[in-house]
Amino acid sequence: MRQPSRRDTPKVRDRASYLYVQHARIEQDQRSVKFVTPDGTYPVPSAALTVLILGPGTSITQAAVRNLAGTGCGIAWSLGDHRRLFATLVDPDRASHRLLRQAALVSDPEQRLSVVRRMYEARFSERLDPSLSLQQIRGLEGVRVRETYQQLSREAGVEWHGRRYERDAWAAADPVNRALSAANSALYAILHAAIVQLGYSPALGFVHTGTHSSFIYDVADLYKTRTALPAAFTAAREPGENIEATARGHLRERLSAERVMRNLAHDLDHLLQENEGEEGDKGRQVLWSPDGGDAAAGTNYAS
Repeated sequence: MRQPSRRDTPKVRDRASYLYVQHARIEQDQRSVKFVTPDGTYPVPSAALTVLILGPGTSITQAAVRNLAGTGCGIAWSLGDHRRLFATLVDPDRASHRLLRQAALVSDPEQRLSVVRRMYEARFSERLDPSLSLQQIRGLEGVRVRETYQQLSREAGVEWHGRRYERDAWAAADPVNRALSAANSALYAILHAAIVQLGYSPALGFVHTGTHSSFIYDVADLYKTRTALPAAFTAAREPGENIEATARGHLRERLSAERVMRNLAHDLDHLLQENEGEEGDKGRQVLWSPDGGDAAAGTNYAS
């Protein structure tokens, strides 16, 4: 059966954010996939998803993985403490201009600092005083986040005693902290898949550094106070046994209301001052030259 081509698949801005499934078997279903559960079988339009998150008790066939990869849908395995294992497809023929731009900016301290300041300004939605040091900006950001937690606590009527949880004692955390972990984990998985699809590297962070998820944390901080945090506090005020599932549901609603997937490509291209182009642009294989005059690949230069 013909696998979907990049031309067939929706762009990031046109995709739904994510789907979470647990206690099911995922199989191929013609050009899409289906979930087989004790309650029935459910077809899923994989090409319209940014990422499929697999929770506990799931299994997936090789054919289904191949189908998801062919549509550019990321796959994340969510562990019991909401850590993630991630897999995604990188089209080998995709243009690399976004990645090269990202690498150039992160490798130049002066340009990197400019990106960092733009990222903080995007969080504050206002221009920052040029005289502020990076340490001062971090202090202001800390105050902003603390006040956001306090405001959401008041609005939801949920007590807030700080961000506290232990991965080895998941059930010991209070409901709002479990909801925050679940919402944040889902947000990271969505952004990981989208960042890769857009042609950027999850590892080359500007504010964050040191792990292969650094750029994901950079991008998540642009949207977290408008999506994952309010989703978690809303979930914490609602009765129910599975607060993690409730938080993920509210996160999906917030992502839609804030138009995150629709705006993501533009936001990142603006922050990295990259000329916006099509997400699936085909690259042209050339040979690098130090003078900037790239040479054609696939040519024998012996003569």
